[in-house]
Amino acid sequence: MTSGTPRLVGVISDTHGKLDERIPALFQSVYRIIHAGDIGDEDLIWQLESIAPVIAVRGNNDSPKMCFPRERMVVLENKTFYIRHQFATIEKMTPAQKRIIEERMPEAVIFGHSHKAYVDEWRGTLLFNPGGAGPKRFNLPRTVGLLTLHEDHIEPHIINLEDSFQF
Repeated sequence: MTSGTPRLVGVISDTHGKLDERIPALFQSVYRIIHAGDIGDEDLIWQLESIAPVIAVRGNNDSPKMCFPRERMVVLENKTFYIRHQFATIEKMTPAQKRIIEERMPEAVIFGHSHKAYVDEWRGTLLFNPGGAGPKRFNLPRTVGLLTLHEDHIEPHIINLEDSFQF
């Protein structure tokens, strides 16, 4: 990070092969994109790559032949991210999930699966689910996320794809 300038990371999940036409404009200022699984079609990753480099994991509905791991640890701007398609909210975290946070000490856990946007913090670790960006499911709004990486913290944002907004 140069001289304290925040960096943006686009976060998307559960596209199930559908990339909303608004995503390129929403993610135009990001320097990385994280896809938290249930990609649906590898070509979708190439579409995202035309915007910014993509870090992706495979979801439970993705073919095991896809060239993405089930989980990843990455460092962006001196912040560690643990990315996995399935992870729980604070109320439902398993002892194994709590151990992942305690032992690996990521600044953020990025996940999807539920199609429901979620932002919370457990023991100093941001838990962030951008929600589902693909076909509408479960009467939930279609959403994506943006993370603003500051020198001393991560600022999460959820963007509702169903709202009318201007760029």
